[in-house]
Amino acid sequence: MISNAEIVIIGGGISGCAIAYNLAKKGMENIVLLEKDYISSGATGRCGAGIRQQWGTEMNCELAKFSREFFETAQETLGYNYDIEFKQKGYLILSATKEEDEQSKKNVALQNSLGIDSKYISLAEAKSIVPILNTEGFISATYCKSDGHLNPWHTTLAFAKAAERLGVNIHTHTEVIRIDTTDGEITGVETSRGYIQTKKVVNAAGGHAQIIGEMAGVDLQVYSERRQILVTEPVAPILDPMVISFSKNIYCQQVPHGAFIMGRGGENEPRNFKNTSSWEFMEKMTQTALKILPDLKKTRVLRQWAGMYNISPDKQPIYGDVPEIKGLYVAIGFSGHGFMFGPATGLSMAEIILGEKTSLPVEKLHISRFEKGDLVTEGSVV
Repeated sequence: MISNAEIVIIGGGISGCAIAYNLAKKGMENIVLLEKDYISSGATGRCGAGIRQQWGTEMNCELAKFSREFFETAQETLGYNYDIEFKQKGYLILSATKEEDEQSKKNVALQNSLGIDSKYISLAEAKSIVPILNTEGFISATYCKSDGHLNPWHTTLAFAKAAERLGVNIHTHTEVIRIDTTDGEITGVETSRGYIQTKKVVNAAGGHAQIIGEMAGVDLQVYSERRQILVTEPVAPILDPMVISFSKNIYCQQVPHGAFIMGRGGENEPRNFKNTSSWEFMEKMTQTALKILPDLKKTRVLRQWAGMYNISPDKQPIYGDVPEIKGLYVAIGFSGHGFMFGPATGLSMAEIILGEKTSLPVEKLHISRFEKGDLVTEGSVV
């Protein structure tokens, strides 16, 4: 176990691994990444792994577009020997209310102005894209053919392996026990495998981000909440795009090997680290899915699981330094879109840590926005 590090990154999900890779690529040495379990064992490995650019704010559109472009060549860029399974068959977003319909028109206009190939379409057009779709109860849809879906484990491992080749020290099954500070500055990290002296720590701990913040003596204003997903048996291909409805609280995707993955948010979920799945979710999930995609009625569910959304006050990521503690940086609070922003997070955080001008418009994501009341509102969140 290394005893001194230029920087310690806590969290082996896509955010932590992408930050490590980008820092090393820019020339930083003596980087340590700590993961208490295995790579992608937390929120990353439990997510729906959809990749969409259909957002309602310019910033999110830019982050998503950059990430999508990176994912298109990620296997080659990261020198990964296995398929990261980027199924680029689009996202179909359904509008069920007049408010959603009007907002979707505005969103598409914004997206198109930024070079994103989304379009506002009729229900007849939506059904031509997804023949098994039941359009009853919907008004319109939007579609972006360059959106898609990835394998979260292979994608994150690709970042991790590339980071290791650049000299990053990755320690799995290594839990952070304590973060030491002196006079408001980071001085070291105590782990289950030894002590590391360092002046810089990155909190990319996903669902456990607030615990890491508490270790450093700060309230990061995030909380964690359970989200659940189920997967079916593999069947013949019948669904190309991800189908999503914000008001119906559902997303559903058929992955390359034929299984359907679908998820939804829960009502009145407690703010804790509960990570079990429920029968209530199964009932509501299947009822909603069968109304929208009735041809799935004979498809058997294989299993269900839960992961954690780490949620910020405005359901937007928090990037950057923490003013109370010199040397502490955060990439947290993604509220469900951390995986799809992975490449943007990695580059932006590396630039921030190294004092470079950021390539992407992330200045509004600093934690100070909560104190100022300058929140970033985004309605396109499941």
